[in-house]
Amino acid sequence: MMLAQKLAIVTGASRGIGLAVARDLAAAGCRVLMIGRVPEAIDEAARQLRESGSDVVPHVADITEPSAVAALAARVRREFGRADILVNNAGIFLETKDFALPQAASVFAVDPEIVQATLACNALAPLRLIQAIVPIMREGGWGRIVNVSSGMGQLAEMEGFWPGYRMSKAALNALTRLTAREIEGSPIKINSVCPGWCRTDMGGPNAARSAEEGAAGIVWAALLPDDGPNGGFFRDGKPIQW
Repeated sequence: MMLAQKLAIVTGASRGIGLAVARDLAAAGCRVLMIGRVPEAIDEAARQLRESGSDVVPHVADITEPSAVAALAARVRREFGRADILVNNAGIFLETKDFALPQAASVFAVDPEIVQATLACNALAPLRLIQAIVPIMREGGWGRIVNVSSGMGQLAEMEGFWPGYRMSKAALNALTRLTAREIEGSPIKINSVCPGWCRTDMGGPNAARSAEEGAAGIVWAALLPDDGPNGGFFRDGKPIQW
């Protein structure tokens, strides 16, 4: 696959898994547009990668804002003229993460506004980005979309507690399936990827995997060959249940 000059858009790229994905895609030969909400954080992350020779460009956007997504798409068209890879990595986990006391994040205790805010970032923002970026992908005749999901959103293994996060990732998986069906037969592919439990600000210091290990499966899905899968759910490049 010729990756030179291909533009990869990575949300939540200022730290953790998103930063590792941006680094790896740049190392593979892509130009990477790194999206972050905090100007200082995304500028510093891009500076660090550029110092190591990566071709990256920072972009400040709150992707939960429709106007910010529209402005991002306008910049992509104006400045780059193409979009080849979209990694919907940005996500939030607003409920308490005390796994020893999950009752604090019960269906019966959660604030519905927390659920609403989580859905806005983890499911609705990727929908807006897909709507804004796929038309540009179609013009280029090639595209890969990766929705960064979680095993906590698997209906097949759904347990109790943390409804905001679980519902948002289940909705993101549904978006993957819906989009895959509607782009079937085109040169664009979309898949969900669970990076596993990683040592990030969200995952905490006790997680089993590094951010780099979590990023590997995402990068694999972003660089799929033309005969690769479309509309699947993967961890470490292997299918998992919805």
